[in-house]
Amino acid sequence: MTDKVYIFDTTLRDGEQSAGVGFTIEDKLEVARQLARMNVDIIEAGFPFSSPGDLEAVSLIAREIKGPVIAGLARANADDIDACWRAVQRAETPRIHVFISSSEIHMAHQLRKNREDVLDMARAAVARAAGYTPDVEFSPMDATRSDLEFVYDLLAAAIAEGATTINVPDTVGYAIPQEFERFIRTVRERVPGIEKARISVHCHNDLGLAVANSLAGVIGGARQVEGAINGIGERAGNTSIEEVIMAIKTRGDFLGVHTDVHTREIYHASRLVERVSGMAVQSNKAIVGKNAFRHSSGIHQDGVLKLRATYEIMDPADIGIPAGGSIVLTKVSGRHGLRSRLFDLGVTLGEDEFQRVYEAFKEVADRRDEVDDRDLQAILAEVSSVQVAEQWQLDLVQVSAGDHSAPTATVRLVGPNGASHQDAAIGTGPVDAIYQAINRVLHVQNELTEFSVKSVTEGIDAQGEVTIRIEADGGSYTGRAADTDILVASARAYVHALNRYLNTEARRHAAATSTQ
Repeated sequence: MTDKVYIFDTTLRDGEQSAGVGFTIEDKLEVARQLARMNVDIIEAGFPFSSPGDLEAVSLIAREIKGPVIAGLARANADDIDACWRAVQRAETPRIHVFISSSEIHMAHQLRKNREDVLDMARAAVARAAGYTPDVEFSPMDATRSDLEFVYDLLAAAIAEGATTINVPDTVGYAIPQEFERFIRTVRERVPGIEKARISVHCHNDLGLAVANSLAGVIGGARQVEGAINGIGERAGNTSIEEVIMAIKTRGDFLGVHTDVHTREIYHASRLVERVSGMAVQSNKAIVGKNAFRHSSGIHQDGVLKLRATYEIMDPADIGIPAGGSIVLTKVSGRHGLRSRLFDLGVTLGEDEFQRVYEAFKEVADRRDEVDDRDLQAILAEVSSVQVAEQWQLDLVQVSAGDHSAPTATVRLVGPNGASHQDAAIGTGPVDAIYQAINRVLHVQNELTEFSVKSVTEGIDAQGEVTIRIEADGGSYTGRAADTDILVASARAYVHALNRYLNTEARRHAAATSTQ
């Protein structure tokens, strides 16, 4: 039996630190549920001390998600550790992940501490965390640019105080694989008490080597790998955890290890994170990019048609990528055909949700010759988004625009009490006119900080998917929608973002009222 490599997913913590990404509590819970379906071993749900919202999100995930260890991040100080414990304490298996900088440049210019101070802080922090839970992880941040002897001392001290996982982070993506493998081997050889702890690796992708370094760490003896779905994260991102998982599955013969991940859930996890983060997966991205299993060369096509393994080292079905299928969905397709295709995609819906998907499918099918899997993914994403309690719903949008006229939009929204509210506005462009008209109805002060449009499928009748982000009362709220009419999708996305803001405000008001 081969050794198991534990998969530590930090999409919800380090992944959220990607510039321009801000998950809502609902986003985090949805991603955590998918990670649990993937059967990852540890979910790092957030950094509880960083904000009340993050503490609330980590607490909710700890209460609701069963199976994986639920971890929170904490700096090496008492307030961080106490907040982290408050957030994770109701998990089936809670973990506190403590970190402190270990490199000279970080200690001198960020912490303004010397080595003795850092060593004392690490000891005290791990001991405090271990007083709450027996599952404590310790990380010397920027380890790969640190003096190795000092890293060994830090790790030994952390183990002595109760750390059960020792993480070696390549925080700025500086390491080279052979060098990193040697580092992990020396940790095994030089750190007293290392047999009491599991060695973990956490690599960043600044030089494009995060996955290579993570696998080098495994070869060196690490038995936990940390990363994020789609490789999202600070700067150039984290280790793409799906690439590590599939490398271990595909090359277990060489690596001599395995994971317990349900790999058929990877594709759905990737598409979910792409949607809630607003960060598109590049077409040629390994494992989950749309071109990862597509063949253009005639020679390659001929080989794959004769035997898939000639040019594919993985079966796309093992990742959950849907097969082409023999059912073609058009406007004359019925419920049975749609259900069958959704089943092929690995999607099971309740009757009410299926009805919403079916109605959205029929709308798209009326405007397209064929509804393919990418259209269905967009429909599912929008229906899922609508599950955010919608206080307001878009009922009508009409736009008048041209190169010799001022763009004008009329919108009609249905409010929480079922009453219709209509208004019109002039804008600098048609989308601006729509948003001005919606603002006149809802009277929500906000700033549009991001607006992006992408084509879901090809052709003049393709669906367009709109992703926006607004800032309101210090919070960031994302809205998404898809439609063959970009202006309609833009309006729906804006209303979706505003509903998320209004829901958050309603929760805050309810919490404030309950404490009075």
